[in-house]
Amino acid sequence: MFRIPRPRSLAGQLFAVQAVLIAVVVAGCAVYAYATARRQAEDAAGLQARAVARAVADSPSVHEAVRGPDPSRALQPYAERVRADSGVDFVTIMDITGVRWTHRDPRRIGERFLGNTGPALHGRTFSETYTGTLGPSIRVVTPIEDGGKITGLVAAGITVDAVSDRLGRRLALLGWVAAAALGLGGLGTYVVNARLRRHTHGMNAAELSRMYDYHEAALHAVREGLLLLDGQRRISLVNDGARELLGLGPGPVLGRNVAELGLPAPLTGALLAAEPRVDEVHLSAERVLVVNTSPVSSAGRRGTVVTLRDHTELQSLAGELDHERGFTQALRSQAHEAANRLHTVVSLIELGRTQEALDFATAELELAQSLTDQVVAAVGEPVLAALLLGKAAQAHERGVELVVTPGSEGEELTGGAGPLPTRDLVTVLGNLVDNAVDAVTGTPGARVTVTARTAGDPAGLLLEVCDNGPGLPAGSEVFRRGWSGKGPGRGLGLALVRQTVHRHGGTVEAGPADGGGARFTVRLPAATGARP
Repeated sequence: MFRIPRPRSLAGQLFAVQAVLIAVVVAGCAVYAYATARRQAEDAAGLQARAVARAVADSPSVHEAVRGPDPSRALQPYAERVRADSGVDFVTIMDITGVRWTHRDPRRIGERFLGNTGPALHGRTFSETYTGTLGPSIRVVTPIEDGGKITGLVAAGITVDAVSDRLGRRLALLGWVAAAALGLGGLGTYVVNARLRRHTHGMNAAELSRMYDYHEAALHAVREGLLLLDGQRRISLVNDGARELLGLGPGPVLGRNVAELGLPAPLTGALLAAEPRVDEVHLSAERVLVVNTSPVSSAGRRGTVVTLRDHTELQSLAGELDHERGFTQALRSQAHEAANRLHTVVSLIELGRTQEALDFATAELELAQSLTDQVVAAVGEPVLAALLLGKAAQAHERGVELVVTPGSEGEELTGGAGPLPTRDLVTVLGNLVDNAVDAVTGTPGARVTVTARTAGDPAGLLLEVCDNGPGLPAGSEVFRRGWSGKGPGRGLGLALVRQTVHRHGGTVEAGPADGGGARFTVRLPAATGARP
């Protein structure tokens, strides 16, 4: 079955390209070096032959021998000594007609010189490549001048074969250098590409591009926040979810240390911690976050992967569920009490005590109605009234009296014109009342007072919850997450109150109440929305 070959990996493609480039460069350099070396060898041979020819032509012994009756007898031994000592292949001395007085082969003495002599007869020294009795050679011909008269000629030369032998020795060294360069280049390229192959996991360019696109799409599509921190706790990667959850904004944050982001101290400590954190709840300026951190190590580098989940809505819904559960428990308790009272009334009627039964029922009805009338008369907002009625019933079951200050108003506490949405109102007031009831439970004459006012108050909205309990410890950070007078595992309610109030541009304060106990005061500007 025919299979379409898989494209080479990016590292493999780069290795092939680099290997070809190195081979081409080395080959080009070798060709250039060969041409240069050949030209230099020919030039060197010409200079050597020129020096030998001029030295012979200027020699006094040569001039004297030329004047003699038998020049060959004196010049042949001299020419052979010069040839052997200078390293040229031949030194030929001749008369002006080209008849040789000397030759490397004595049998050639007396024959005519093979080559050009015209320029030398006119007093010029010249060089040429010519094929003579010894084969092709690079030769120099120069005149012998005696008293301003040309009396003979000298030709010195080196055969082309000798020049090629010299060049061959150079080329052998050049070949070794080129082979070493090619080998080292190939080895270096292989090492670099092997490392690149490990880092790219053997993927080709299209696969890498596709993976990057998938990575970017997945990174910015998830709602959860993702942070990658390097070993110095600097941000290496951050997605859109993390920017939103941490309130980082669109500005550049890559390379910044976590401690420079201005996050709350407990959250910053969790992100900087070396040990892993699992499902820790932390508060940012506006959100409740579940933080998970996991140290990682790859290729000798250490870092931390941080995931963030937004539990603000879930925490708010859980708070509402707790309040609803409290309402249910209060209704169940009221139903139980109502059944007891109803049985009492029925028993009185069966005993024929009709008037006592009527008085008892009327008294109970007036007591229940008075509590409802008190709350409804004091608070006009239905959600707030329902919340306080439920809390009053819960407090009553625990032996605590919940009092709504006369004159409290709630007509503009929630909704589009009010400063606080319904869910946030339940979070703030519900947590404050719950904490106050918990604080005074078991105290003789336990009492919690609630004030909610908007009309005529310059703060826009004023919420105040007071109790006559033991009060707050001196110097305690009651709004810090984790602080609680009810034992470990608590301490989130008041932190949520502060977060909600700050999100709407308000303030929350805690201090001693008049006559003992604690006082919590919330002030919010009128008709403002949550901060972006």
